[in-house]
Order: sequence, then C-alpha cells, then structure tokens
Amino acid sequence: MANVLDLKRRIRSVKNTRQITKAMKMVSAAKLRRAQERAMQARPYAQMLANVLQSLVRRANLYGEGSEGTGADELHPLLIERPEKTALVLVIAGDKGFAGAFNANVGKAAQKFIDGRRQARPAGHDDGTPGEICVDVETVGRKARDYFKRRYPDAKWEHKEEEYDNGLSKHIEDIRHREQPIEVTYDRSELLAKLDFLEVDKAAHSIIDRYERSEIDAVYVVYNEFKSVIAQRVVVEKLLPIRKLGSPEITALDEMTEEQKEAAGRAAAESGISINEAEETEQEKEAKTFGTADVDYTYDDAPAKLFRHLLPRYVTTQIYHALLESAASEHAARMTAMDSASSNASDMIDDLTLTMNRVRQAAITKEIIEIVSGASAI
Repeated sequence: MANVLDLKRRIRSVKNTRQITKAMKMVSAAKLRRAQERAMQARPYAQMLANVLQSLVRRANLYGEGSEGTGADELHPLLIERPEKTALVLVIAGDKGFAGAFNANVGKAAQKFIDGRRQARPAGHDDGTPGEICVDVETVGRKARDYFKRRYPDAKWEHKEEEYDNGLSKHIEDIRHREQPIEVTYDRSELLAKLDFLEVDKAAHSIIDRYERSEIDAVYVVYNEFKSVIAQRVVVEKLLPIRKLGSPEITALDEMTEEQKEAAGRAAAESGISINEAEETEQEKEAKTFGTADVDYTYDDAPAKLFRHLLPRYVTTQIYHALLESAASEHAARMTAMDSASSNASDMIDDLTLTMNRVRQAAITKEIIEIVSGASAI
C-alpha cells in the first residue's frame, strides 16, 4: 500500500489536472456560445438564397423539362445525375483532441458510409466488365486526416507543362493516376482555422469543377449536425447532384445516447448554456418568406443566367453551414468531456483522501500499539 507522502503527491497531481480541465471547460463553453451565434447568423442567408433559387425555378424552365421548341434551357451541370462510379466524400472533423468521441464518431461514420458505397455495384462498363465504385476522400481537420491517411494511400498526381508557339504559351495540367479504389485526395484543414467564407468558396469551386468535368459523379459530406447541446448527430448529406433546393438529402448514422444527453445537459447547465434549440429570430422568419410571394419579380439579368451564377454559391453555403455546425458540435463535445473529467477528478480526490486518512490512521494506531507494548514490557 502506498504511504501518506505518495498519496499526497497523487492528490496534488489530480487537483492540478482538475484545474486544467475546468479551465478547458470554461474556454469551450465560451467558444460554443460564439459558434452558436455564428451558425444562427448564417441561417437567414442560406434560407434566402434557397428561396431566390426556387423563385427563379418557378419563373423559368431551368431543369430542361420542356420538349423541343418550348424554350427549355440547358440543364445546369450541378443538376445532372450520372451513374455513380466515382464518389467524393468530404469528412469534417476537428483539429484537436480532448473532445470525447467526437472525432472518432465522425471517422467511423464516414468509414461505414464508404464501405456501404463500395458494396453498391454500379452498372458494368461498355466492355462487359463489372462496375466498381471508386471513392475519393477529402478531409477537413487534422483528426480526420490522420484517421484516413492510416487506412488509405494518397492520390498520385503528375504535373505536366507543355510549351506552344515557340515558348509564347504554356499548357499546365495535373493528371491523376488512380492506383487504389479508395484514395485520399486533399486535406482542407485550413478551412477550420478561421472559417472564412472566401476560403470555403475556393474549396467548393474546386469540388464543383471536378463534378462538372465528370471526374466525380456524386459528392457527400460527413459532419456532426448541431441543433443544441443535447441534440447532435453525425449525418451524411448528399451535396451533388442537387435534387431539391432547400431540402438536402440527409442520412443520420449516429445519434446521441440518453447517457450522453444527460452528461451534455449537466455540463451545459453548470456553464449557463441553454439545452434547448435556439428560438427562431426575426431575421429567420423574414428569410423564410423572402422571395416566396406569388408575384412577378423584376431581375436585372435573365432568370436562367442568375440561376447558373447562384447555384454554385448554394453549394458553397451548404459546405459552410456544415463547417459551422461541426465547429459548434466540437466545442460542445469538448465542454462535456472536460466536465466529465473534472467530475471524475473530484471523485478520485475523494477516494485518495479517504485512503490517505485510513493509511495515516493505521500508522498512528501502529505507533500507539508499539508504545503501549514497549511500556508493558518495562
């Protein structure tokens, strides 16, 4: 059994750890409030953008559904559905640990979805060989990058530069050489640093360009959806092709258990954070009705032109929304984990203190017995 001095050292060490976990909990609670506000502020913009696109659809044949001679516009590339032979999975996790099972749950959900897509065989090729679904994985967050780089190889690219017209012009091209059916293509962890919309727009346009060139046939995003501290779930959202504006295709893969909800609710109550979903603001109410009136709006440009310009922005907004919700979920998970760690540290301190008192009492009793025995011998 450890002596009193060793137990005192352990108690001091656990107390120092508890101070750190309490501080981390307070920091996560403060960041969670800001992340919630940021996500709430982005919702009206996303809603109004969807309403504008739906209004443009109602006023022009933008899906190419008309027959020849009816003036039907060419179908937008992001609306074209193809046999799914190559899918892109964008996995959004975090850069840091100490968030419980947050990062692990996202990684497992993405892996489960990838395995499911691989089992779904597409139509065979023209030469009669059986089809096979290939998957490209793009990660956001260091934890997601480390999770998949241990499992799958990086994509191989060949950089080519060719000069024409006696060196007056140059053609630059990066050619992809696929070696495995599942490969990690890009790491976009820089998006989590500032959550800047312009950076997200650049990443979204890179994905859109690949889809328009038919390099990929579908795009999915895996992230942690955040409604409130006790209402979170890991979901897979189909980003491309777009089937219905304002109604993304979402599949839930991992819901919070009752035990997790209780732990999150307790941590939120101690930090002064509401466990209920945020009430709808006036801006959100106005956003829902924006552009929905059954009247003829006057546009400076043709509706078809506006639609083609705004649809990529809609995709960017969906990715930005997923990043904001994932960030809020990560802070909530870290706050809950640090609260549990602080509670466990307090329980350990109580147990160690009780053990130390028993050891000290036993030592005192032993000394008293020795003194009494010595006195009796005399």
